[in-house]
Amino acid sequence: MTKNMGSADRVIRVIIGLVLLSLVFVGPQTPWGWIGIIPLVTAAIGVCPLYSIIGIKTCPTKRS
Repeated sequence: MTKNMGSADRVIRVIIGLVLLSLVFVGPQTPWGWIGIIPLVTAAIGVCPLYSIIGIKTCPTKRS
């Protein structure tokens, strides 16, 4: 799998993932917060399966 996420996209996903996970432990304590694992994992590996399907690539292109 080739990386298809840029740095800004990864940082935003980490923030969103942490906010969603905080819902499990703090605040309304809803189990829906476990969905925050998905953006954290995609940010960690740098690949978004949905981006691959749609054809979006936010990482900078390498020049040869």
